Amino acid sequence: MVNKEIIDMQEITKFQSRSEEFFPLDWYKKMLIHHPVYYHKETDTWNIFRYLDVKQVLSKHEYFSSVGNRSTVAVGANNKEGEIPEKINIAGTDPPKHQKYRSLLSAAFTPRSLKIWEPRIQEIANKLVNDMEVNSTVDIVKQFSGLFPTMVMADLIGVPSTDSLMYKKWVDALFQPYVKGKEQEIDEKKKAAAREYFQYLYPLVVQKHSNPSDDIISDLIKVELDGERFTDDEIVRTTMLLLGAGIETTGHMISSMFYSFLYDDTSLYKQLRNDLNLVPKAVEEMLRYRFHISKRERFVKQDNDLLGVELKKGDVVIAWMSAANMDEEMFDNPFELNIHRPNNKKHLTFGNGPHFCLGAPLARLELNIALKTFLQKFSSIESVESFNLEENLTESAPGQSLVYLPLKVYK
Repeated sequence: MVNKEIIDMQEITKFQSRSEEFFPLDWYKKMLIHHPVYYHKETDTWNIFRYLDVKQVLSKHEYFSSVGNRSTVAVGANNKEGEIPEKINIAGTDPPKHQKYRSLLSAAFTPRSLKIWEPRIQEIANKLVNDMEVNSTVDIVKQFSGLFPTMVMADLIGVPSTDSLMYKKWVDALFQPYVKGKEQEIDEKKKAAAREYFQYLYPLVVQKHSNPSDDIISDLIKVELDGERFTDDEIVRTTMLLLGAGIETTGHMISSMFYSFLYDDTSLYKQLRNDLNLVPKAVEEMLRYRFHISKRERFVKQDNDLLGVELKKGDVVIAWMSAANMDEEMFDNPFELNIHRPNNKKHLTFGNGPHFCLGAPLARLELNIALKTFLQKFSSIESVESFNLEENLTESAPGQSLVYLPLKVYK
């Protein structure tokens, strides 16, 4: 995966600031209206923004393949410890091979059902929320959105959640995007993180053979498909990928959601506090409106004009799912935040088609639990006047992510 050529997305977007990239609504609007199918010469990519086009590219694998040598994200590391095992490289394979590998992974990823996990996730949320003092100022990133998904994933994978801060450090390095001029330095960081993670986790996987429990490592040890099983080495590298996929995106969504309560619509928190049944609707609308980094590259498998332009075999198409979530052909007044939107669940944040995100049910469960638990403890929240958004964002796998977000919490 890492040996793929990384497409420089900044070349395409030309964002002028971190905050613009964090919430690129103006750019999406411009592209949807004026350049819905856009060829970008410098990166030699086709970029698509409209809902129906994006859906088509993600689902018609016979025309748009996931197998190719360029990528919009840098995952893993360029050493043997950091490579994604072939068996779980589901993002880079097409059906029918894709279904086989996906079921090998999903057998381990949905142990019995999320019902088993729910009380464990709830317990973690309770602990973190109870640690926050009422009538004080809390940093939602440090005290909640950074820790919650990390502790959840550690627990579900079957590694001690007391080491959460270590996993977070490794994951941040392994999923860090390459920045022009710093490629080598970032590469070394990624390799070191992969080595440390591997050395830490390998003995734990070996122990699980004789002490299995209700967790993903034990499931990966047991799972078998057409005589294929995971080696211990593959299990370690698989958990590395799962940890990353489960921590970065969910953490980003939780902090963005709270940012939204403070700066998009200050009446929303109270509405939700007064009616907790609205929480699932709010989560879906936040996934549509505030998660701005969903995009996937696909490779044209055969010449076609499905997007209204002549596409040639080998062309790269980037599908901007987060822009498609703003398409007014699909959503009324898409640039408004509206939790009562009847079709907000139709967003494409988790993708579409054979590659629909495997972790979507877990992410939804975590977001609902995180928000509900917080709402039950604090009657109201307020922004902190001195907060400066531009200074508190950093580059991460999900685009610009908050590193600090202070808010006042009241009983």
